[in-house]
Amino acid sequence: MGRWVGHFAQGRFVHAGIARSQPLRHEQALGWMTHYAVGLVYAALLAAVVGEGWFSQPTLIPAVAFGALTVVAPWFVMQPAMGAGFMASRTPDPLKNALRSLANHTVFGIGLYLAAAALDSITPLEITP
Repeated sequence: MGRWVGHFAQGRFVHAGIARSQPLRHEQALGWMTHYAVGLVYAALLAAVVGEGWFSQPTLIPAVAFGALTVVAPWFVMQPAMGAGFMASRTPDPLKNALRSLANHTVFGIGLYLAAAALDSITPLEITP
């Protein structure tokens, strides 16, 4: 991800194969920072979608569903832009890779739920009408 994002500054957004693109200094750090920043944006988006009431009593299903839905970005934007094709269709094992992405994003949804539950147990949100 860091190599892909790093090439944005040069106006390059699509690669035939990201592994064959010019390596960049600090691309690994850039990739992790970008990945976590996107995760924070997704968490804020979940908050906007479910509303603040969910935070006073978080439930698993909305968070897991939202997390699974976020797989749309890698399937239809990142993987094609990095040369892997839609849903990793140009990789040696597309189904395995697409399912791995789905599993990772579902786990992200579980993490969103656990974070909300932990925050609620520490500081319960008081909602007044």
